Amino acid sequence: MKIVPVPCSFDNYSYLLICRKSGKAAVVDPTEAYPLQQEIEREKVQLSAILCTHHHQDHIGGIMDLRQQYPDVEVICHLSEKSRIRVATFFVEDGDRIQIGEVEGKVIHTPGHTRGSVCYHFDDHLFVGDTLFGAGCGRLFEGDARQMFNSLGKLAALPDETLIYFGHEYTRKNLEFAIRVEPQNRGVGRRLEGVNATAGITTPTTLALEKKTNPFLRTDSDDIKTILIQQGEADLQSPVEVFALLRRMRNDF
Repeated sequence: MKIVPVPCSFDNYSYLLICRKSGKAAVVDPTEAYPLQQEIEREKVQLSAILCTHHHQDHIGGIMDLRQQYPDVEVICHLSEKSRIRVATFFVEDGDRIQIGEVEGKVIHTPGHTRGSVCYHFDDHLFVGDTLFGAGCGRLFEGDARQMFNSLGKLAALPDETLIYFGHEYTRKNLEFAIRVEPQNRGVGRRLEGVNATAGITTPTTLALEKKTNPFLRTDSDDIKTILIQQGEADLQSPVEVFALLRRMRNDF
């Protein structure tokens, strides 16, 4: 499978997924149609599906324009998003399989950012929307800390070599937060230096790198707990409580 990241709007990423054997393609999270149409024409592929990770407008804003040009395209989202993505034509739940040409993928339900957030897993490629970012995770708009913690745990259980394709370019800001809550983590510092040096596209990342540098996947870190306690949070009884505090701190960072 060939994957083309397509920067959209201010800091969004959409993705064009191409089955090399069949020439069929899917779009993940069409923020806006025009840049995706350009890539579809450049690659000379047949758009067969739109994969929605969640219902927020900055991830689905281009659907109607794409459907005008490609009227037979399937629009896929989680079943709980049916009333919010009204143009959807096919609904999935956790564990369901989807097909793009000859490439098969799996749906992972990851509530937290929204109730119906899903990730799409194709071999070693994982499209996470706003559930996971480079060195960060999504805000808790419709779920609670335990839901998001459990959702991230699902993703963390995948192989370390999994490539993570996220929905926004937040990596630098997330790393600046990560180094504040885990200043002894040299991997965070090196990663931040690299991002500052290139100032380019940081998607995809790898699950292995996220486990080493993403504080939301490192809630068992003694160094993070020490920093939080020094800031007056002495009663951290569980990783979920650590996660919840990190998320609140990141909201205000």
